[in-house]
Amino acid sequence: MSSRWLLAGPPRPGAPTLYCFAHGGGSAAEYIRWARDTPAAQLQGVQLPGRGSRYGEPMFASLEALVAAFLDQVPLSEPPFAFFGHSLGSLIAYEVTRALRDAGRPLPYRLILSGYPAPHHRHVRAGDPLHRLPDDELIERVAKIHGGIPQEVLDSAELRELIVGPLRDDYRVLETYTWREAEPLPVPITLLGGSADHTREELGAWQKHTTEELTIRQFWGGHFYLREHPAPVLRALEDALRADAGARAGRTAH
Repeated sequence: MSSRWLLAGPPRPGAPTLYCFAHGGGSAAEYIRWARDTPAAQLQGVQLPGRGSRYGEPMFASLEALVAAFLDQVPLSEPPFAFFGHSLGSLIAYEVTRALRDAGRPLPYRLILSGYPAPHHRHVRAGDPLHRLPDDELIERVAKIHGGIPQEVLDSAELRELIVGPLRDDYRVLETYTWREAEPLPVPITLLGGSADHTREELGAWQKHTTEELTIRQFWGGHFYLREHPAPVLRALEDALRADAGARAGRTAH
C-alpha cells in the first residue's frame, strides 16, 4: 500500500529520511529530482491520488481524511526523519505532524516548510472559491495568482485536462480547511519563501506553532522561487537537514 504513496530517491545509508509533500496540483517527481543534490537525506516523495502513477484515483474530500489515510497506509521510517512541504504541502506536513503528536507517535526532527503563511491565519480570497470555477477559469486563475504552470500546458487542451483534476481536488482540500486550536509542536521549523510571495512577518507568524526555534530563509522570486533559483534553496535545505544533530534519535509527542 505504501508504494502507491511514496516515490523514493537513491538510497542514502545512514541518512535521515526526508518526506516531501508537493504543492497544489503537484507531483512527487518534482521533489525527487532534488535527491542528487541533497546527500544529507534519503528522499521520499509523497504521491497523492490523482497524479503520476496514481492518476485516476479519487482525491480525499478533506485534509483531515487525507492525513488519516496517509498515516494509516504509510509506515513511516524509524527516526530520524524530517518533513518538507511546499505551499499546500506545507499545510499537509504540519497537519501530519499534529496527528502524529496526538497519537503519541515519533515526530519529525524538523519541519521544513515553504511558500505558505501560518495556518491560523484564514487564507480567503475575494470571489468564488477556486475549486468551484469552470476548468479553464480555474487554470487561468491559479496561473495568474501563483504561476508555476508551464506555458506549454496552458497552450495544450490535452495537458490542461490532465492537470485540472488534481488542481481542483487540491484547492478543495485547501479551501475547505479550518485550523483547529492546539498546543504548539515540540519541533523546530525552518521556513523558506520567495521575497515576492510572502513577507517575513507573514512567515514569522509560524512561531505560534512551535515551542522550538523558528528559522526563516527568504530567496529572490515568487511563489515558485525554488524553481527559479534552485541552488541556494537546496543549500538551505541541506543546512536545515544537518541541524539538530542531538535530536536525530527522534522526537516524541509530549
